[in-house]
Amino acid sequence: MNLRSLPDRKPFLTAALALVTLAALAAAAISAEPRAKDLFGAKKLPAVVPAQSFGFYSKGCFAGGVALPMEGPTWEVMRPSRNRRWGHPAMIALIEKLARDAVADGWPGLLVGDVSQPRGGPMMTGHASHQIGLDADVWLTPMPKRPLTMAQRESMSATLMVDEKTHLVKDALWTPAHTRLLKRAASYPEVERILVNPGIKKKLCDTVTGDRSWLRKIRPFWGHDYHFHMRIGCQPGSPGCKEQEATPADDGCGKPLAWWFTEAPWRPNKNPDAPKARDLMTMANLPKECQAVLAATDAPSVAAVTYQGGSATAVAAAEPQPSEPAETISSGNAAMPAAASAFAPTPKIGIPLPRPRPGN
Repeated sequence: MNLRSLPDRKPFLTAALALVTLAALAAAAISAEPRAKDLFGAKKLPAVVPAQSFGFYSKGCFAGGVALPMEGPTWEVMRPSRNRRWGHPAMIALIEKLARDAVADGWPGLLVGDVSQPRGGPMMTGHASHQIGLDADVWLTPMPKRPLTMAQRESMSATLMVDEKTHLVKDALWTPAHTRLLKRAASYPEVERILVNPGIKKKLCDTVTGDRSWLRKIRPFWGHDYHFHMRIGCQPGSPGCKEQEATPADDGCGKPLAWWFTEAPWRPNKNPDAPKARDLMTMANLPKECQAVLAATDAPSVAAVTYQGGSATAVAAAEPQPSEPAETISSGNAAMPAAASAFAPTPKIGIPLPRPRPGN
């Protein structure tokens, strides 16, 4: 070692040490800030304000949410302990409409999975999206003839429709009724994208005859082998809601679908231990309005904000109104209606993709 060279290196060593110290301090500051998923996950009731979504499907929140009733004549909520049956009134109205229409089409009834948390935001487990009240999961298992108990709704396993080795649908499980259910969901103008497993998309591409225009809304994605993910667009009165890119105009059955049946999508994650975005997200990463959503007054009870068909308001009419005027959360200068139409047309959108792939 050349000892005479050490003095020359001292300034560089000092600078390097300073950078390391600053990085450590920054990391400590981030770790000390509460995670957004903890804050939103702790909220058991929505904010009593007009319905409004803020931000993007995977980075946002919403106010004025209503709950899908735990059950109805044509649906049942699964995994109720998660408290994820909340959504924008337009989303909840659409779920009920799909449930009615699906039964008319021959489907026994919907088993509804996760919609959103009471105020949206990142979730403690599971989804990256479902944050702004405009996403809903519907199981591909039909509702049983006998009502499920709450214990059964927590423990009943869903039917896995796809072979994990071949990535193809299990033909013994797939029925024309499954196709009709997806076609019905895609038929609504406010539905902009339906995520399914690539094997399910391929089954539809291979078997649907006649009108195939609705297939463009059916998009292949990892997972989604026991449910489909229904997404609607940003609703009127939500100027702070960020739309997605439009889906391609074709049926999506060509080269982009073929990519899913190569090795590329299924290669092992090079960094499986990397934290997920929801585990790092703080309030600073979300739209500024989400802080006000968190701070807004709770609804008086779950019953007060459980959706009653035909009334897409933040508080059900049958419940007493708060003595104070409802709070508002500003997003620019746009006015926010007290109710939103569940069936107003919305622009066509896409979905954020975690890895590049052709034309999806």
